[in-house]
Amino acid sequence: MTKILSGHPESAGVPQPFKQPAGSPYTTHTNDHLTAWSGAWGVSFAANLTPDNNTGIGIWTEQMFVDALKQGKHMGTSRPILPPMPWNWYGQLPEEDLKAMFAYLKSIPAIANRVPVPLTPDGKPIDDVQ
Repeated sequence: MTKILSGHPESAGVPQPFKQPAGSPYTTHTNDHLTAWSGAWGVSFAANLTPDNNTGIGIWTEQMFVDALKQGKHMGTSRPILPPMPWNWYGQLPEEDLKAMFAYLKSIPAIANRVPVPLTPDGKPIDDVQ
């Protein structure tokens, strides 16, 4: 619980995209602590939702948080928020609820934990793809 909501552990490294065995009905794979998910989109990681300024949501504004969940874009404007984060469900909540969620996240202890950037299906960091 000392790492609650701090996302994929930096110490766990970056797994490569899961290659589905021929004939397998399973299209998504996850690690044992459910912080890295691999599927047709590539690999995505649970984000650091603590208020750490360098590795979490510490520099986010309330409006950035609301926009991120309503638009499905990281920080409300950039890359897509990837599975398994159900932003499309959270984005339908009333704005007051989203603001309450943000207030809670800003109230928990900040934990420094740099989560990797998502990977494309071929294993390249998503931020490097043009």
